[in-house]
Amino acid sequence: MIRIKAGVPSRRRPRTSSRPSRLVQTLGLPTVWGAVAVSYKFGCPLAEQTGLGARIVTSAVFFAVGTGLILHVRRTLLRELRQIRKVAGAAQSVLLRPLPPRLAGLNIAAAQLSADRGATIGGDLYEAVATEHGVRVVMGDVRGHGLSAIGTVAAVLGSFREAAHDEPELGRVLGRLDRALARHLRERARAEHPSSGRDPDTPVAEEFVTLLLLEIAGDGELRAINCGHPWPYLLSGARVEPLSRADPLPPLGPFPLPTDLAATPCGHLLADESLVLYTDGAEDARDARGRFFSLPEALTEAVRSHLVSPQAILRTVFTALLQHTAGRPTDDIALLVLRNERAHQRAPLGARGEDISGSAARALPAPTHPQPTTHR
Repeated sequence: MIRIKAGVPSRRRPRTSSRPSRLVQTLGLPTVWGAVAVSYKFGCPLAEQTGLGARIVTSAVFFAVGTGLILHVRRTLLRELRQIRKVAGAAQSVLLRPLPPRLAGLNIAAAQLSADRGATIGGDLYEAVATEHGVRVVMGDVRGHGLSAIGTVAAVLGSFREAAHDEPELGRVLGRLDRALARHLRERARAEHPSSGRDPDTPVAEEFVTLLLLEIAGDGELRAINCGHPWPYLLSGARVEPLSRADPLPPLGPFPLPTDLAATPCGHLLADESLVLYTDGAEDARDARGRFFSLPEALTEAVRSHLVSPQAILRTVFTALLQHTAGRPTDDIALLVLRNERAHQRAPLGARGEDISGSAARALPAPTHPQPTTHR
């Protein structure tokens, strides 16, 4: 409770609302213009004449009034649009805040391409944080679009930013994210109950999130948990290959997680190697003839052109994507590129002294390449 001493005037100034002034600005000028037009029509003798000159003057008066009204409405709409974009940009900076260009010796770049023209927030999510357990990265894709997808993105990212620092095991981080998603969906189900009178954007029963958790230790060791998400691509020299071909877990949401959540070892990210994490909108993008976009070919072209920095890789891939889709992608696309620029370290050796770094250290249990996950 705030107490104010008797006899001492408060320094708090009364709040003044700008809504009345805005209302006056919005309605005042059109009202004045309308009054001028009506007064001229019924009060000016010239408007009653039928001659050519009188008609020209009358037409000019009404043309000026109409033009003024159109310009005023246009200026009002542009002002409101700028305000909406400012709010959307602020919301995006909170949800998908810009990643630092360098993080614990890793060079990082990330970007998002929305399927809706002018939109700044979609259903894709990503984050990278440096913790005492290593650099931890999340890349995910929420089913659907709109406000419901944004709420799910906020719930998952908020939980990850806390759990990444608190939990020593990657499996426990995923458990925290799964519980946060379940709480969010329960709250949405209550808010979208028929008694609330709200029409659900995406039914809660159909909501799910594909997710990839990645951990990069100080020596470059890679560990990952994949829940229905495409595996990243590894760029090593002139090679472009999947980080792993192991079968992923089901997406978060529809099915319970296994009791034993063990991260998958994925070898080491050596110096000058890069990882490209992406959402399935990149490989599901089609051209006018229905052909899918080949992300490995775009990455191979970037490597062949020696465009190895994360920023250059993003520019190359997004340019190729926009050319392939004629500038009209049908799904949100997010890419995150990490490049190891730490000092060169000695490659880890196996039990018999062989080199198990790079691609040789990555277990490939499945004989076939995994198909892209299409869920929209």
